[in-house]
Amino acid sequence: MSVVIITLRIKYEEDLVLARQRARHISSLLGFENREQTAIATSVSELVRNAYNYAQGGAVEFSVSDKPLPQMLQIKVSDKGPGISRLDDILQGRYRSESGMGLGILGTRRLMDSFDIKSVPGKGTTVTIGKYLPQQKAPIAPEAMRRITDELIKKEPQSPLEEIQMQNQELLRTLEEIKRRQEELERLNLELEETNRGVVALYAELDEKAEHLQRINEAKARFLSNMSHEFKTPLNSIIALVRLLQEHIDGSLTDEQEKQVSFIRKSAEDLSDLVNDLLDIAKVESGKTTVKPVEFAVSDLFSTLRGMLRPLLTNPEVNLVFEEPVSVPLIFNDEAKISQVLRNFISNALKFTLKGEVRVRVEASENGRYVTFSVADTGIGIAQKDQEFIFEEFSQVESELQKKVKGTGLGLPLSKKLAELLGGSVYLKSSPGAGSTFYARFPIGLAFSDEDQSVQIIPDITAEESTVLIIEDNEAMHLIYEKYLKGTGFNVKTAKSIEEAKAVLEKTIPDVIILDILLPGENTWQFLTELKSGGRFKNIPVLVASVIDEEERGLALGADDYCVKPIERSWLLKKLQTLKSHRKLARILIIDDEAIARYILKEMLPQGKFEVIEAENGKTGLEKAQFYKPDMIFLDIIMPDFTGFEVLDKLKAEPGTKDIPVIINTSKDMDPDEIARLNRSAAAVLGKKDISKARMASQVRDILLNTIKDSKGLKND
Repeated sequence: MSVVIITLRIKYEEDLVLARQRARHISSLLGFENREQTAIATSVSELVRNAYNYAQGGAVEFSVSDKPLPQMLQIKVSDKGPGISRLDDILQGRYRSESGMGLGILGTRRLMDSFDIKSVPGKGTTVTIGKYLPQQKAPIAPEAMRRITDELIKKEPQSPLEEIQMQNQELLRTLEEIKRRQEELERLNLELEETNRGVVALYAELDEKAEHLQRINEAKARFLSNMSHEFKTPLNSIIALVRLLQEHIDGSLTDEQEKQVSFIRKSAEDLSDLVNDLLDIAKVESGKTTVKPVEFAVSDLFSTLRGMLRPLLTNPEVNLVFEEPVSVPLIFNDEAKISQVLRNFISNALKFTLKGEVRVRVEASENGRYVTFSVADTGIGIAQKDQEFIFEEFSQVESELQKKVKGTGLGLPLSKKLAELLGGSVYLKSSPGAGSTFYARFPIGLAFSDEDQSVQIIPDITAEESTVLIIEDNEAMHLIYEKYLKGTGFNVKTAKSIEEAKAVLEKTIPDVIILDILLPGENTWQFLTELKSGGRFKNIPVLVASVIDEEERGLALGADDYCVKPIERSWLLKKLQTLKSHRKLARILIIDDEAIARYILKEMLPQGKFEVIEAENGKTGLEKAQFYKPDMIFLDIIMPDFTGFEVLDKLKAEPGTKDIPVIINTSKDMDPDEIARLNRSAAAVLGKKDISKARMASQVRDILLNTIKDSKGLKND
């Protein structure tokens, strides 16, 4: 809806001048700058002239949209003439009549923020254009709109000569502005080229240094591994010989000898622990650590840890408490390595707690994908400045207690590396004198590949590489983006024009789009509006990156964020992760001809967890399954065009859809043959009348999780 300011009839040639004057006057009253006033007046003049020349008249209506900020000045020029027969060719710039028809329409589309044209041969043409109102802090009040209308009515039209003089002045101002902007653009382009050359050179140098550091790291890992093994052999011999002495195999020892031998054993065991930690770190860094995921219960893990750590409870004033797990599911992960992380946390807590307790607990995340272990103590605590420092190798915090309980400085760094290897993380909360709480977060389900011994978490039920579409005409910027995103899990697709971008979007739905506004000869603002106005692309986050600072306009047209070049890599990666997180976790397609059934099914699914796509018949469902590649499909059996059996057969026959799990959701009573047929191809069969929200959530999660495990060779027997 919009509020009409004034409507003019175009009947005589003088009306062309009047329409232009009114356009300039209205845009002035609404606060537009001179340059924008000229753009609006010129656009109106071109469209009104077309209506007069080709349709012998028409009407022009000026109005303001009443939607929330930013509001838009809207101008509708309509006629009842012969219409435009080759409209698509004109809009694509492929056709121009001898009289020049088409240039005015194309020019108007570039000058305005919005442009819409409808033309029916023999019935006329209607063109609607719009320009966002500048610097709006509040909607225009009805009283202000009435004042604008009153002032227009009182305003005397200028003579054609005065109008020509006014146009000449506008033209001179516009030419001067264009010249100034051209000089500024040339300067900016020169600076950008120099910056790009510097960045490309810097990246070449960084690649060289990264290669050098990689070689150093590999050499360090080899050295640690070799030397650690060399140390282990004599250490094991020393420990074994000391045990023989302490067991009095060759006779008794004096009290003094007993004390000396115990010191030797303690020193050898400490050195052995150091060697073991060094070996573990070297293995993790070199990628040679073998991860062996098994299914286990946290209560069993706690029971084992309780027995292993009992010998460390030498201080009667400190209690070690394991809280019983509540509502924590079975975990599919490397139990031994999780145990190692917790042992390091607990032994550290016991060392630095003189009085009170060390409490170990676990809880599952709300989405059921992670568990978080915590080890809280009432010890000396750690200052904020040292909290990152302690996760570095051989780093220890200076304190009086530290001098009494010397450690290797490798336990916490090793715990951090092991947690990251298993797809998790570690962190802590602490303050001096108030104790510390160390946290270790792990995925409940772990996907594992035997080929490269690498570990991959199941982060969002589906584990797909994220795609970023970069719409940028500058080759150097393409290289910079590719360097920025190399090895970050983002698959880069590039386009140099809107046409190329549309071609990419026909085949791919990216997770994020990066859009440069300054594409030569392109109306990128209009393209941004089209992306965010509806359809299957409206939920794709768009980051506008440009050398011009028009953040307000970009955000008003729907951009999810805006930045001015040059871009820092750390900022870009953080921003892409944030924008990507706005996407749904998994995509589900519902194929059912009943709208009510589709609605009920959507309501049964866990809210906020899925992107739901609907198809009202079998044909549409097959098309959407091919295009969207959903993670799961719900399929009704009884439909007007194809039956569910036919749709299922076609889905399983196509390579692109054959592995998608299909849940049959039907109210049909099926005979044993039909049930057997479905069981061969469908993941599950649910009756519509028996469905419940809890059962639905459990069914969806189990099927998707098992699908991912199957793809990695992890399905349980």
